Amino acid sequence: MEITWYGQSCFRMTERATLAVVTDPYSAGAGLEPPKLKADVVTISRDHPRHNNINAVIGAQRGDVRKITGPGEYEMGGVFITGVAMRPEKKGADQRCTVYAFNFDGLSVAHLGGLSFVPTQSQIDALETVDVLLVPISGDEELNPAQAAEVISMIEPSIVVPMGYGPKSKDSLNKFLKEMGLTNPQTQDALKVTRSSLPEDTQVILLEMKH
Repeated sequence: MEITWYGQSCFRMTERATLAVVTDPYSAGAGLEPPKLKADVVTISRDHPRHNNINAVIGAQRGDVRKITGPGEYEMGGVFITGVAMRPEKKGADQRCTVYAFNFDGLSVAHLGGLSFVPTQSQIDALETVDVLLVPISGDEELNPAQAAEVISMIEPSIVVPMGYGPKSKDSLNKFLKEMGLTNPQTQDALKVTRSSLPEDTQVILLEMKH
C-alpha cells in the first residue's frame, strides 16, 4: 500500500483493488492551504479545523464519499476500519477524539489523529496489532514528543510516521527524534509498504509533505 502525507494529520492511503482513504483533511484555519483530494472514504478524528474539513475531499467513485466521524466498525471495498473512542481518565478540557485502525489486506495502519493524551493500555489494546503508526508530535493540543514516544512504546509498531509538525515547528520534530534516539531518519516522498517489507525493529520514517 501507499501512504502520502498532506500536512497536519491528513494522509491519503491507497491499496490496489481497494478504496482510497483520506484522514483528517484540514481547513484554512490550520495555517496551510487546504488540500483538494479524491477518496472513497474520509475519516475525522476530532471536530476541529485541523481535522474536520470534509469539503476538501471529493469522491473518487461517482462523486460519493463515505464519511466516518466516530467510533464503530466499518467495512468498505475490502478495507476494514475500526474507530476507537479515546477519552482522558481525568476530567477537564474536552480532549475526546476517535483513533482509527485501518486493515488493508492484512496490513494494519493506525491513525492517532488529534490525540492529546497518553491512552490507557486497554484503549491501546483496542487497536490490536499495529504495523504502521501515524502519530502527532506537535504538542499543540496534540501529543507532545515525549508523549508520542511513550505511546509508540505501548503500541510497538513496525513503522512510525510522525505528523502534525511543519516548517514552523521543526523544534517538535527535533525533540521527537531525540526522544526516539535518532539523528538521521529516513525521509521519503511517500511510504510504500507491504507485509513482507515490514522491518523487525521499530523504524521511524519522515514523509515529505505534499501540497
